[in-house]
Amino acid sequence: MSRILDRLLHRGALRCWSRAAGSAHESSLGDLRRQRNKAHQLRAQLNRLIHVADGRLALPQIGSSHFPRPHGTDWSWRPAIWRGPLPIAGLASMDSKTMLGSELTLFHDCPLSELSLRQMRNSHATDLAPYGLRLDVFSFDGSYLSLVIDLPPDAANGLVKTQLIRVDATIQLEQPVKVFFRLNIDHGPNSAQVVRELPIGEPHICVEFDLFALRLNENRVEKLWLDIIFDAPEMNQIIIRDLTFARHPRAKI
Repeated sequence: MSRILDRLLHRGALRCWSRAAGSAHESSLGDLRRQRNKAHQLRAQLNRLIHVADGRLALPQIGSSHFPRPHGTDWSWRPAIWRGPLPIAGLASMDSKTMLGSELTLFHDCPLSELSLRQMRNSHATDLAPYGLRLDVFSFDGSYLSLVIDLPPDAANGLVKTQLIRVDATIQLEQPVKVFFRLNIDHGPNSAQVVRELPIGEPHICVEFDLFALRLNENRVEKLWLDIIFDAPEMNQIIIRDLTFARHPRAKI
């Protein structure tokens, strides 16, 4: 009932202001002055609503898993950090093996941690992920720093050597730094690794891990995870605006 009343009131107000606009050339100056004051008051509230609505509607939708996938993709995934709000949005002075959410873990060997991780709302026009991840590094006297993303069990189900694991990422660096992606696969008592160095200075990155050359026991694949490794990241701000995974067949030779 409230929606019906809202529509009726809206139509009535629209007709009223349409008549006022149509007769503005013939209205007395006193009536025109009163109508102008009312129109200014109304316009201020309308502009306020439009500004907030444009901002909110322009943001990627929370929970979105929309992103381009290669032809033949049989599994794809965007981790929760880039998909929706976490109960704890950020942490500072983090010890090694500290988790943010249930899928991401920070590893380092700094005696004194001057690191912080924070989930942030994406707002760029090109963003597909609702949220991003910001890593702030200040003084860093350790030898390694990495973020580990645990892939869900579905990534291991049905994995075979004739497939590619594709990772797409949007990364912003305050200062140039070498970044590596390392895909790890546990299969039985053994593990396999594939490492790729990311091109420096390119914000949109696509990396494909070819499993064909690996000595992989397809019947015993248990777990996959991705290491994001930063080389000499001191005094840097690193923003990962999006991170997605897809599994698809490799081209037949």
